[in-house]
Amino acid sequence: MKKDLLNLFDLDPSEFEDLFRLAGTLKDLHRRGVSHRPLAGKMLGLIFDKSSTRTRLSFEAGMFQLGGTATFLSRKDIQLGRGETVADTARVMSRFLDGVVIRTFGQELVEEFARYAGIPVINGLTDLLHPCQILGDLFTIIEKRGTWRGIKVAYVGDGNNVANSWINAAARLPFRLSLACPGGYEPDRAILERGMKESPEGVALFRDPGEAVREADVVYTDVWASMGQEEEAEARKTVFRAYQINDALLSRAKEEVLVMHCLPAHRGEEITGEVLDGPRSIVFDQAENRMHIQKAILETLLGGKPHE
Repeated sequence: MKKDLLNLFDLDPSEFEDLFRLAGTLKDLHRRGVSHRPLAGKMLGLIFDKSSTRTRLSFEAGMFQLGGTATFLSRKDIQLGRGETVADTARVMSRFLDGVVIRTFGQELVEEFARYAGIPVINGLTDLLHPCQILGDLFTIIEKRGTWRGIKVAYVGDGNNVANSWINAAARLPFRLSLACPGGYEPDRAILERGMKESPEGVALFRDPGEAVREADVVYTDVWASMGQEEEAEARKTVFRAYQINDALLSRAKEEVLVMHCLPAHRGEEITGEVLDGPRSIVFDQAENRMHIQKAILETLLGGKPHE
């Protein structure tokens, strides 16, 4: 039976651990130059409605390193952009491909595609969720701290798809999550309520970023205006001014705090250049790890034999 990754609730806690363990093994093999090609002969489709740097490169490079091939399909290049239904597209692509990554606007499109596809479907980003990003982030935290268990993650900024996926992760795994968002820019209400109810260690929402980052092990941020919100960018700069990650805010966190950003960053807006390039930043390790965690996802979902 095929398995999809549309939402972090598609994984149980043991599956998180399996992915992190496999990602560590694959990263080690890559660093040592050891060939590992369990997906030889397999083809991955990348259906992207939104521009991308890290998501596209990490899946393309990862699929190549695993011995397979990836083909990039923008909506304007396929019949989906000319009125073919999602269901028909999913059925047809399932005859040619071994898996599909979709990066689009509506979560409902990814879910509809998965409903009709006979192959694994991976959510590469929607306006609601960004599960692969958070898997890579948690893998990076494990590398730096040894575990996610018992740590405190503070997310500061817009309650967007990244914030929503952090809440979903906290509902599945034993770490504390505090979020600081301005009024009117909170995470999705249903996701937040479920996270607060189901989180083993607790999810809390603050208005004051200083309260959210107090004694945090990790401070995390994202751009204030996501793709599709460009017309709001100037207004958001005023609303979010007090939510910048800078040295003053980080003084409220633990001394050894790690700083994370999913990129791209708008330096001088949600984060200062000094912090982004500073000794507490693990942003570029975090970016690299997108490839390693996505290789683990691909090997797991596309039928590669588990690495012993």
